[in-house]
Parts: sequence; structure tokens; C-alpha cells
Amino acid sequence: MSWGTELWDQFENLDKHTQWGIDFLERYAKFVKERLEIEQTYAKQLRNLVKKYCPKRSKDDEPRFSSCLSFYAILNELNDYAGQREIVAEEMGHKVYGELMRYSQDLKSERKHHLQEGRKAQQYLDHCWKQMDNSKKKFERECREAEKSQLSYERLDNDINATKSEVEKAKAQLYLRTHMADESKNEYAAQLQNFNGEQWKHFNVAIPQIFKNLQDMDERRTVKLGETYRSFAEVERRVIPIISKCLEGMVAAAKSVDERRDSAIVIESFKSGFEPPGDFPFEDFSQNIYRTGSDGTISTPKNEGVRPDPKHSLGKAKNKLWLFGKKPKAPTLEDFSHLPPEQRRKKLQQRIDELSKELQKEVDQRDALNKMKDVYEKNPQMGDPSSLQPKISETMCNMERLRSEIHKNESWLSEVEGKQSARGDRRPSAEVNHHTPHGRESPEGSYTDDPSQEHRSPPQPDPHEFDDEFDDDDPLPAIGHCKALYAFNGENEGTLVMKEDEVLYIIEEDKGDGWTRARKQSGEEGYVPTSYVEITLEKNSKGAVTYI
Repeated sequence: MSWGTELWDQFENLDKHTQWGIDFLERYAKFVKERLEIEQTYAKQLRNLVKKYCPKRSKDDEPRFSSCLSFYAILNELNDYAGQREIVAEEMGHKVYGELMRYSQDLKSERKHHLQEGRKAQQYLDHCWKQMDNSKKKFERECREAEKSQLSYERLDNDINATKSEVEKAKAQLYLRTHMADESKNEYAAQLQNFNGEQWKHFNVAIPQIFKNLQDMDERRTVKLGETYRSFAEVERRVIPIISKCLEGMVAAAKSVDERRDSAIVIESFKSGFEPPGDFPFEDFSQNIYRTGSDGTISTPKNEGVRPDPKHSLGKAKNKLWLFGKKPKAPTLEDFSHLPPEQRRKKLQQRIDELSKELQKEVDQRDALNKMKDVYEKNPQMGDPSSLQPKISETMCNMERLRSEIHKNESWLSEVEGKQSARGDRRPSAEVNHHTPHGRESPEGSYTDDPSQEHRSPPQPDPHEFDDEFDDDDPLPAIGHCKALYAFNGENEGTLVMKEDEVLYIIEEDKGDGWTRARKQSGEEGYVPTSYVEITLEKNSKGAVTYI
């Protein structure tokens, strides 16, 4: 069936139908665009979710538990899944939406061309009809004029009073009008014949061809829609195998969770290497009491006369083991001396391995730069050898720095391995100097404004003394007071949070490590940086002294 023969008189309806077809195609294109935007948003949200739960962390904080590793493996698979959703959006935008928009523009141009041809043909037919109609009206008008001239001639010819000249003039006028009527008749006949011929061509040749072109265009539009429907589905189908692999990876990660391995990692992570503590000796405080033989009291134990070791007093050691209590948090030191021997050895070995890898990378980079320099020297057209010298120098500096770091850490490791048997009786390092400008960082290792000011981490006392001091029922007496010059957040264990202009009681002076022990009015005690407070000691203590 052809539009040209079946719809020869439906030009306006075909105009509307083809416009509707293009509008529908663009509506589908808009649907695809919104669909791919959903995919893009979904993929972006998935990636943000993965980034949120897989934050950047140092190598020391890398998880080793199988449950953590499985979770991060699932996050990686989810990240790959998000990548496949991005591919779906990209393919939809390129192969479906983009193709539809380009095709829509082509259809609009083609439709405009065909409709213009149809309108031109219609205008030409209308022009032929107007010419025929004008010749017809002219013929009709000339015939009426000829009839009037004939009546006028017959009237004068029958009038005996009319002169001969009047009759001759009427006769000439009749002849002229009759001649003009004949010419109008011939012209009308010619225009009529021409119009009929053009009308036949219009409805049997021109319009059918134009309508056929419109029909072909509309059918191609329909075929294109079917192809894009299929492409829309194929985009999804192509990523299904990879998505299935992502899901299989998640299942495999779930199966890799090993509770026994995680328990072993806990032991490895927190094993200190210390031996369990021995029995405490009996301390006899009744030695100096005079007893008679008839007292009936318990006799002096066998170890009578032995001077008790103050290091093993119960008061000093009541929280020594820290089994369920709160262990003081030591600051993180560069040589890991704040850690137990076994943990320190592992950390140092791990750092040495990492530095060795970095050193090997720098060596490889140096070798590659030297080879490139040799190539440039042999082939100057490829590049300037001197341009590589700054990078080579920088690499050499990095190598020297890394070698120095490795040597330093190996020294610490040798110390640990050589003295590990005696580490149980040694007190961990309590102080680390941080030469930093005053005011720019907190006393835990932060900057200050005074370049000459030297801050240390809060004093880490002997565990026996620390527990005894803070667990005594009777608080230490105040020996003065101080006013906070700056606010201090007290992030380290043992430090005290204070606000600017806050007044505190001094219970222990600075012993040269940059920290002063203070107490709030609420009774909370801790260390504050000496340079952060203005101290006034009582006269009856050690004299009135002010530190700023």
C-alpha cells in the first residue's frame, strides 16, 4: 500500500503524522537520556559509597583480618560494578541517545524538503487553476459584451431614425466584441486543457512521489526506533558477564572469612614478648615491734630482716598488669620504643622492608634515567641530556636519604634483637623532643611560635608510679596556681584539656621536660605544657616564681 495512491488528498494529515513521528523519536531519546543519567548518578553514588568505607590509610593501618580483607574485596568488586554501570551510561549516550539525536536532525531536514516540494507542486497547480479561472471569467465577460453589442446593433438597424454612420459604428463594435469573445474562448480552452494536464500530473505523478518519499522516511524512522530499542537492551546484556564476575567475587570474598586466622592475627598483633610477672615477696612491717615470748603472736617469717624492695610494694603495683584497667597511652615514637619488644621488632622490620622497596624503586629510576641520558648523548635530536641531570640528582638524594633511614632502623632492630631478653625490666622511652615553632602546633608534637621553644610529649612515668599517683585516695596538695595563656586540647593520655584564661592548681612543677602537672577545680588532674600557662607558686613552697 502506498501513501501516494491511497492518501492522495491527505497532505495536511501526512504533515501532522510525520511531525508526530519525529516528536515521538525525540521523546524516546529524552527517555534514554534520563535513563543514562540515572545510571551515571547510581554509579557515582556507588563510587562515593566505596570511597567512604574504604578511606585512605597508611600501610601500618592496612587491615589484616580476613573479615576486613573480605569486606574491602567486596568494596573493590562494588567499585568494578559501578564502573560497569558507567559503561552502560556511556554506551547508551553514544550508541542510542547520540544516534537518535543525529537521526532526528536528518529526519527534520528530509521532511522539510519533501513538504516544501509538495507545497511547491500545490502552489503551481493553484497558479494553473487561477490562470484557467481568469481566462474563463474573461471569456464570460467578453461574451456578455458581445451580446450587448449585438442587441445595440439590431436596435439601431431597426430604428428608421438612426443614421447610417450610427448603424455602421454599432456594426463595427459588434464585430470587434465578437472577435474578442472568440479569442477569449480560445484562450479559455487552452488554459483549461493546460490545467487539466497539470492537475493530472499533480495527483498522479508529483504528489504520489512526494508522499512515497514521506512514507519511506517514516518507515526508516520506525526501523531506527526498533534498532535503538535493541541497542538499548544489548548495552545491558554486554555488561552482564562482568557484573556476574563481580557478584561471584563478592561471594568468594565472603567465603574467605576465616575466624581462626583472625584469632591468630590478634595474638600476633598484641603479643608483647614479656614474661608473666612472678610472685610478690612478703613484706613484714612488724619487725620493729617488741614482742615477748608470751605474746602468742605469729613468729617472724623466714625472710625476717630482709629489707623490702620498694619496687615490689603492693601500693606501687596494684595496677601494674593493666589486665582490666586503663593502661597509660604512650606517645608514638620514631623508633617504636613505646611498644613491647616483640611488637617493636615487627614494626621495625616492616619499616625496613618498606624502605628497601622504596630504595629499589629509586635505584631502578636512576638506572633508567642514566640509560635515557646515554641515548640523548648519542642521539641529540631525541632530547637534551642536561635536562635529565636535576632529576638524576634528586634521585641520588632520595637514595642517600633512604639508605640513612634503613641504617638507622637496622641499628634499632639490632638493639631490640640483642637486648630483647632484658627488655622486660627496662622502662620505655618517655620523651621525644620536637623542635618546632611555638604556637603552630600542640605540645603532642605540634608547632609553636617560638623557634627556640622545645616541646616534648607529656612525661610517661613508670607504670608503678603512674598508677600509684593517680589512684591514691588523697590528692597531692597544691603548690601554686596557673592561668592558661592558650587553649590546649589534650589529645594524649595523661594530658589535661584547658581553655584560654582558665585557672588551674599546680600540684607538681616542671621537671625540665616542658610539662607541668595541674588540677582543675573539678578535681581532674593531668599534664599541661609549661609554655601555655602563666605559673605562680606559693611563697611557702619554693618562693614566688612566675613562668611565662
